[in-house]
Amino acid sequence: MKTDARAQFGRRTLDELRIEDEPSFRHIELYADLKETLRRDGYSFRILPETSAAGWDRALFLNLTFWGANEGGDVLVDETIPADVVAHVAWHRLATKALTPSLGARSSVEALFLGEAIASAFDLYLVGRLLGHAPSSSFLATQVPAMAEVAESAGLDEDDFAKLLQGVADNPEAAFASLRELLSDVTGALFASEHAEGALDVLERIGSHRFGSLLHRYELANWILYARAYGSHQPAPNVRAVDRALREAKDPLEWLTAAWVRPALG
Repeated sequence: MKTDARAQFGRRTLDELRIEDEPSFRHIELYADLKETLRRDGYSFRILPETSAAGWDRALFLNLTFWGANEGGDVLVDETIPADVVAHVAWHRLATKALTPSLGARSSVEALFLGEAIASAFDLYLVGRLLGHAPSSSFLATQVPAMAEVAESAGLDEDDFAKLLQGVADNPEAAFASLRELLSDVTGALFASEHAEGALDVLERIGSHRFGSLLHRYELANWILYARAYGSHQPAPNVRAVDRALREAKDPLEWLTAAWVRPALG
């Protein structure tokens, strides 16, 4: 397959990749639908050249630095992709189409934050769906320890973290809704903060939130810095309408499925 000589990346569609850990996700119907939206869209991923040094670290750096939804083509080390990343990318793609008037236009700051909040909150939903159903999942093997480490740093002890996980497993949909709202509220408030003192006030206020101890798991500095550099500051009433609808919905994931996923599947 041809590579982009300028960027030195290979390109692969989802059908040309090996999806890791996918058997763990077979009981999650929404995962299959999200995967299918990428297939139908012909979305392609960028593959690091074989000569690229420090593959994983380099891919992570590129994805954290150039993560905007309009950029497209998430960077992979080779022709493998974790199943959770498939879902994460699909939510970004759906958000771009729903929230940005033109795929060639700059996303609004609000659209960037909402798209990332949805994708990141869905990661927590997946944790809840896999706990007790797929104990050998490599996704759980990496996500849960990382969550525990962040929570411990925030002052959550082992018993409280176990209770937090059990609550997510008991109601993954509610966990998605709660974290999505938290991420949207916090990023908006931090973006509006002009000084470190104001940002600290924001962080202090959310400390008692159910998922406040997990907040630093989500690389919010990257979200805010990227939005400052590349996001459009034009008003985004369509984004605010979606945010409001999600807050009012009994099941925000079902709302997104009906409004975004099913139309993408025709």
